[in-house]
Amino acid sequence: MRLAQPFRLFVQRFAFLSLVIASFGLMVFGKADPKSIASLRTSISDAVAPILDVMSRPTSAVSNTVTHLEELRDIRAHNESLIEENRRLLEWRQAALELQAQNQSLRELLNFDPPPPPEFVTARVIGDPGGPFAQSVLLNVGARDGIAKGQAVITGEGLIGRVAQVGNRSARVLLLTDINSRIPAVIESSRARGILTGDNGDQTRLLFLPANTTVGPGERVVTSGHGGVFPPGLPIGVVSSVSDGVVRIQPFLRRHRLEYVRVVNYGLAGILNSDRMDEAGGLSE
Repeated sequence: MRLAQPFRLFVQRFAFLSLVIASFGLMVFGKADPKSIASLRTSISDAVAPILDVMSRPTSAVSNTVTHLEELRDIRAHNESLIEENRRLLEWRQAALELQAQNQSLRELLNFDPPPPPEFVTARVIGDPGGPFAQSVLLNVGARDGIAKGQAVITGEGLIGRVAQVGNRSARVLLLTDINSRIPAVIESSRARGILTGDNGDQTRLLFLPANTTVGPGERVVTSGHGGVFPPGLPIGVVSSVSDGVVRIQPFLRRHRLEYVRVVNYGLAGILNSDRMDEAGGLSE
């Protein structure tokens, strides 16, 4: 045992010295013959790669297992959310089917002849010539595309205005917020009718409501269909405030975000008067 310990120390020192000499030799050899060193390095990498691959598999397997467990947890929560959403949708579907059946029955009793589906043209807003005294936008469609004065202009959210002027290749739309705009409207919940007027601001006003009409913020306002210009039920906006008898409406129109709109021909001539529209430069009902 006493002889083995000095021998072990000698071997350790010799091994350390051998490693130092080998490292120095490799550095010198690498400078002298870099191609051989590169080839040797590649061979060593190829030989060690399978070993590293085997050694890394347990770590990768543990990592994948943890990831799968987290995904299963998320999937379970998402599945519960989808089940609840599906339950609500089924309830709405059932209610919709019942209303559809009632509607069909009432139409049969009234001998109702549904109107043909409206024609429409999708247009792009190419200009905003409006200013502090005008609220309008210019579209890239005109008479050659079937556009006519008085047609409704809508977005996915609702009504934004009406075609006021038509050229061969362009059309000008007078927005709901223009001071010349007059739209027969109705509060959706109470069915109280009034006239929606613009004031060249971001909001509009609902005038000529029946006396003692109760209106609260958040109530939806839609077209009433009176005057035969717009069909009933087109969304316009929501009541934003009621102060001193003045009902202000926040329209769904977002003028500075308008890109694409739909010009719709509902086939309603209504009480539009082209001469009056030309004189006013806008809408009048």
